Amino acid sequence: LFAIFAFATCGGYSGGLRLSVDCANKSESDLSIDIAFAYPFRLHQVNFDAPTCEGKRREKLSLIGDFSSSAEFFVTIAVFAFLYSLAATVVYIFFQNKYRENNRGPLIDFIVTVVFSFLWLVSSSAWAKGLSDVKIATDPDEVLLLMSACKQQSNKCLPVRSPVMSSLNTSVVFGFLNFILWAGNIWFVFKETGWHSSGQRHTPDAMEKQSSSYNQGGYNQDSYGPAGGYNQPGSYGQVGEYGQSQSYGQSGPTSFANQI
Repeated sequence: LFAIFAFATCGGYSGGLRLSVDCANKSESDLSIDIAFAYPFRLHQVNFDAPTCEGKRREKLSLIGDFSSSAEFFVTIAVFAFLYSLAATVVYIFFQNKYRENNRGPLIDFIVTVVFSFLWLVSSSAWAKGLSDVKIATDPDEVLLLMSACKQQSNKCLPVRSPVMSSLNTSVVFGFLNFILWAGNIWFVFKETGWHSSGQRHTPDAMEKQSSSYNQGGYNQDSYGPAGGYNQPGSYGQVGEYGQSQSYGQSGPTSFANQI
């Protein structure tokens, strides 16, 4: 849905502006000069006629600039992101087993998500700069400077209507929202690859290895050292005065005091 809004608000745009040239000779004036432009914003191909205020002669002018590269790049990324999202949704729902087979599906999904996140950032930034240039090139005050009649103080040149850029501004917002959405989705696709779970399994394995090595080093729940520890539950080992080991158990008839 975010991708649809992005390319629809940009690729479906059409707008225009209206200018007024009031010559000293009223019969030569043109108070309604309409200039229309649209996506992909090849403004240098947008032509219009303007009075020269020198008889009935009119001059043919065109807007300045070609901003189709950034606009088309942005729309292309949005369309491909929409198509990939649609295809991924079908795979998630109907082909879940094949998606997880050999971990190939999550890995490809992860790589594509990272690439689209980067492309959304680049295309949105490029289109934001392109839109700023489009606003300057279609500013009525800037367009009036192209007319020779407006360079004479005896003539009055005024902007009547400025182009409405609200949908184009919305497209830039949706572009950066798509970047945030895809960048945040990297984490969820990363968890599907299995790398996240394998990293979590590494910690218990390491703890088990440390525990086994500690037990081999001399600690056991049933024995505490071969020399003077607990050999069996309920018995006590003690090294005698002459180095012989003496054992005191609860099972023998001789008490601990008698053996002393």
